[in-house]
Amino acid sequence: MRKITPCLWLDDKAEEAARFYTSLFGNSRIVNTVLYGDAGPRPRGTVQTVTFQLAGQDFMALNGGPAFTFTPALSFFVSCETQEEIDRLWDALSAGGKEMQCGWVTDRYGVSWQIVPSVLGDLLGDGASERSSKVMKALLAMKKLDVKRLQQAAEL
Repeated sequence: MRKITPCLWLDDKAEEAARFYTSLFGNSRIVNTVLYGDAGPRPRGTVQTVTFQLAGQDFMALNGGPAFTFTPALSFFVSCETQEEIDRLWDALSAGGKEMQCGWVTDRYGVSWQIVPSVLGDLLGDGASERSSKVMKALLAMKKLDVKRLQQAAEL
């Protein structure tokens, strides 16, 4: 495991979430599953933690109970090369979750993701030009980001 690894505190769906996430991204896998023992605090033999990788990045999911929940204040930024990749990830992550503005989606586990085309930085440029303003205006009007519409806004 790397020196810094995000740990996702879930109520009781760590294994389910890890399997779902690893099904979405290439170069992803479940690395290890640790079960609760006699010391608890959860029943012996139930999943305590799942260590997994998404696109080569280490993560851990913990079944810690309902004490904590996620907020969009922390999100995972996913840079997508194609509209097809945006569509696939958006559809999977929004199923049972919540679509939000500007490419943000909260999945069924409450985790927030930013599903963003890799060209967005180039389209926004320095942020001060008329072109950048038009792209930003188009972006703010979208939930799922549409690369073609963002590029059209940049060309106007």
